Amino acid sequence: IDFQDVKGQEHAKRALEVAAAGGHNIIMIGPPGSGKTMLAKRFATILPDLTLDEALETTKIHSVAGLLPSDTPLIATRPFRSPHHTISDAGLIGGGKIPRPGEVSLAHHGVLFLDELPEFKKNVLEVMRQPMEDGVVTISRAMISLTYPSQFLLVAAMNPCPCGYSTDPNHECSCSPPQIQRYLSRISGPLLDRIDLHIEVPAVKYKELASKNSGEPSAAIRKRVEAARQIQQRRFADKPKIHCNAHMESKEIRTYCKIDERGAELMQMAISRLGLSARAYDRILKVARTIADLEGVAEIKPAHLSEAIQYRSLDRNFGLAF
Repeated sequence: IDFQDVKGQEHAKRALEVAAAGGHNIIMIGPPGSGKTMLAKRFATILPDLTLDEALETTKIHSVAGLLPSDTPLIATRPFRSPHHTISDAGLIGGGKIPRPGEVSLAHHGVLFLDELPEFKKNVLEVMRQPMEDGVVTISRAMISLTYPSQFLLVAAMNPCPCGYSTDPNHECSCSPPQIQRYLSRISGPLLDRIDLHIEVPAVKYKELASKNSGEPSAAIRKRVEAARQIQQRRFADKPKIHCNAHMESKEIRTYCKIDERGAELMQMAISRLGLSARAYDRILKVARTIADLEGVAEIKPAHLSEAIQYRSLDRNFGLAF
């Protein structure tokens, strides 16, 4: 599987490249059949290869979970986990009588894909917030407390409404505004705030589907992603807990995400128009830092900021500014 297989959706491919380059979580919103799942399944093909340490850690988790195939002494590819929306909170974060790693740990150093995000039980999504923030999950039992790593990249996908067609000009939407609002509100503000990029994936136009032109191959995109990651490795060389831009805390954001006067004006305008939270403001700066890294430049320019602001479509178009 390769990004080359996906027709059109250049905006979504670019957003996924940014997500891969900076280790950012991403959510795709679009009608059924627009290619959200196809894009998500190819996301791991543009991530940098596992280092030996990462491969050993990934192998250890799968071994503890009893999921290491007998013919695979070492897992050398990034995990891609896509649990069904009926999963329990124990299945997602780990647990059981004999505590075992859940999906968030099995996706460590890889991708956790949650399709149909609003269909997951609210309590299941809420328990995911802590592992997303901390990169580890602790399972406590009466006699024992176990900690498993859970540093995964979240890729989520959802329809814009229950029927799926509120943003598709070719289909009539059968949902009322209260139904749409109820559907969208199943995803809590604090969870959305932990997702750096929100992008719309519209239905693909016939012209793009019929086009003979093949898209850019995953290998070419991965090359740019790896170059941006190398910049980040050098930047955070003396910070063992930070591996990429997405892991930056407030202190690092102030140090590495400085913006000029024009950039500050742009951010002020975005905040007043979109009503962004302080956390969303920080996330825009982190994404802009990644876009600048992909370009190989040291300063964050207004163009980088405006691209990062574009990746907040749930704030912009659905009135869900948290």
